[in-house]
Amino acid sequence: MVISVSGSTHTGKTLLAQRLLEKYKYPYLSIDHLKMGLIRSGQTSLSPESPDSVLTDFLWLVVREIIKTCVENGQNLIVEGCYIPFGWEKDFADDYLRNIKYICLIFGEEYIKEHFTDIVKKECVIKKRLSTDIVADDMIKSNGYNLEQCKLRGYNYILVEKTYQGDIDNNNLLIHRILGL
Repeated sequence: MVISVSGSTHTGKTLLAQRLLEKYKYPYLSIDHLKMGLIRSGQTSLSPESPDSVLTDFLWLVVREIIKTCVENGQNLIVEGCYIPFGWEKDFADDYLRNIKYICLIFGEEYIKEHFTDIVKKECVIKKRLSTDIVADDMIKSNGYNLEQCKLRGYNYILVEKTYQGDIDNNNLLIHRILGL
């Protein structure tokens, strides 16, 4: 099974992937690591500052083939990152889709307003980040868009509205149902 964990920046995708790795012993692929490996090795002229839509178009071509290979080989993998496009499922036949589970992490607007300082403080819980210049209004906009798209497309999502840990823990049953584990 391949588990795709998506969402806007700073929503805890890497933290959730780490927890899933610890619980189910599935390895995970950080799309950010793939991005930086391709950029640093000179395999692309893109940069970390390239628009997300351009990075998504480029990275998805590689990530979807990794997912297909894992499904074909009966291997488990967690793929996490913000470069999983909405409409991702159109790239897979039904026999692949049966082996792919998708979860999108989303922060509610009020959560962002009340906890923005904490969100920025915890940006290095799992991985060290270079300084970021994230803005609360941009985060509200991107998370709102993700929520809208998930509802429109019938995707599985976890909406963090009150407390991150509490909302994730309360959604453990949802995660288990989604994963079928």
